[in-house]
Amino acid sequence: MSSLAWRVPLMWLLLSAAPAGALAAVDRYAVIVGNNRGFEHESPLRYAETDARRVYEVLRDLGGFEALNMALLQGEDAQTVRGSLLALNARIRRRVSLPGVQVMLFVYYSGHADATSLHLGDSHLPLRELTQLVEGSSATFRIAVLDACKSGSLTRTKGGDIISPFSLLQDRTLPSEGLAFLTASAEGEDAQESDQLRGSFFTHALVSGLLGAADANGDGRVVLDEAYRYAYESTLRSTSRTQAGIQHPSYRYDLRGKGTLTLTEPGRRDPRRGQLQLPADKTVLLMRSTAQGQVVAEVGARARSRLLSLRPGRYFVRARGRTVLHEGEARVVAGTTTTVALGDLDRIEYARLVRKGGTDKDIVHSLALGASARSALPNAATVCPGALLSYGVDTRRLGMRLTLGLCGATTNNGLVETRTIASDADLYFYHAWDIGRLSLDLGLGGGLSWFQQRLVSTRRAPDRSAVLPFITAGGGAALALPVGYYVGSELRVETHVLRIHRDGQRIDSQVALALRGRLTVGKRF
Repeated sequence: MSSLAWRVPLMWLLLSAAPAGALAAVDRYAVIVGNNRGFEHESPLRYAETDARRVYEVLRDLGGFEALNMALLQGEDAQTVRGSLLALNARIRRRVSLPGVQVMLFVYYSGHADATSLHLGDSHLPLRELTQLVEGSSATFRIAVLDACKSGSLTRTKGGDIISPFSLLQDRTLPSEGLAFLTASAEGEDAQESDQLRGSFFTHALVSGLLGAADANGDGRVVLDEAYRYAYESTLRSTSRTQAGIQHPSYRYDLRGKGTLTLTEPGRRDPRRGQLQLPADKTVLLMRSTAQGQVVAEVGARARSRLLSLRPGRYFVRARGRTVLHEGEARVVAGTTTTVALGDLDRIEYARLVRKGGTDKDIVHSLALGASARSALPNAATVCPGALLSYGVDTRRLGMRLTLGLCGATTNNGLVETRTIASDADLYFYHAWDIGRLSLDLGLGGGLSWFQQRLVSTRRAPDRSAVLPFITAGGGAALALPVGYYVGSELRVETHVLRIHRDGQRIDSQVALALRGRLTVGKRF
């Protein structure tokens, strides 16, 4: 992208003198543009065209925009966008000439831009020209939505280098009945987008709100103030965890009428759509079909409205709490309301929560107590049973466990009976796979054993001790229990390097293999 980071990349005019409940009281027209390509030196975007389609669909389905009055332009050049705006403005002039007719014009753009123009592939549309096409329209109410962005890493900054802000309003009084801008970020800030959401933070929040999450008073309608407040809070919350930092949406508008325009009516019964009632007090992310599907909406834990209007079909629900994740499928049926209960979803706790990226935490800690048994080594004749204490750390890709153990074994050759006490400390690294409540892991590690051999019979002989290394490899399984507890088991192969004494002679560096099994009960935090 070129030199300007659009620190006001998303602009929205939302006002009217019409009554709040009458979508049909205002004729609604829209030109919605998304282009993943900019100039040759600009990296292609991933989500600009996707964001445009999401805005198009929510306005068409819930906002009273008829498909015949909407143009969705994806990957088109500047001339096509310019021609669509001119043609729509000509239709609007004819409509407003009729008595009692009010018209709204909605223009949305997502793609590359700089201080002076939108970058549509190899072509460009000057911002001054776009401003004139919007402000000069005969529509009673004008909408301008600009979402200019550039590519990057997992969380991308939308824009370029910050310079003096370019003002679409040019510090002039807003003309006609109504014109307003609602922006994705405050002056001096960049707007951001997310690979996890597959779109921009602000557009994602705005669309979620228009689907019903922003309906604070529960009247089945989403109006300007509700949509803005929901988008503002959601954007602050989401961007507070990004490298670029908190993004502050803002707005500026001029109202010359009475009443508030209803943006969408998610509470209206529509035989072609269904409603999904989501669990309270959880942040819920909704995907289409599967966990890898397109993100449809997000409802914050503090959002009063938990009812979304959706197309019929299968959805994947991810309800996120502070210490637990609930996941499962829900089916939306046309003309009905489906309630999602937490009891209907799979419960995923702590370590799996981190591995899935479903929590703000990067690591999860654990403590466990258990019993162990190791097969006999050459320095003893029996199995070595004992107890253990372990501390673990789980991250998204790798886990680590430090274990302290103690066990005892005996030897009796008819003349001398000895008892060998082994104190172990090992560090074990593993990778885990989650299957429902069950986690399976494979790993590799190493440690030290302190062997203390003591005489048990009455015959006198000196005690012996040695600290010797070992290598361990194996696998384990853990079953998640409520409130962060779990039960686990492990089976490992150990390679010990021993010093063996026979008849007063010492044999150095004898390598011996052993099997060790462990059973544990633990708590993650």
